[in-house]
Amino acid sequence: MPYTNVFLQIKENLQVAYRQAIDSDARLDELRKAGHGKFVAIFTEDQGFTESSNRFLPYVQELVAEFDAMQSSTHVAPETLEAFVKKLATLLQTLQVFKLSK
Repeated sequence: MPYTNVFLQIKENLQVAYRQAIDSDARLDELRKAGHGKFVAIFTEDQGFTESSNRFLPYVQELVAEFDAMQSSTHVAPETLEAFVKKLATLLQTLQVFKLSK
């Protein structure tokens, strides 16, 4: 498979995103209990996600499903991989900003 090293890196980044999403969702729960965080979705449609949630974990799950589909595909178009990587980067950057905004 031509993207073996890229897929390994993506898998590692998805694991990081998952752990950070769990922590961030717990923090969002605390903020909601305090009367904050009254938003509907973290990402907008133009950011590439089909999911719409006020939690991070559903977005990670969407990326994992897409990644599984790419891995089982016999041919992955470079554009598909590029779009996926952009979404993953957006998620990781947003998680990092949220983490630092304590």
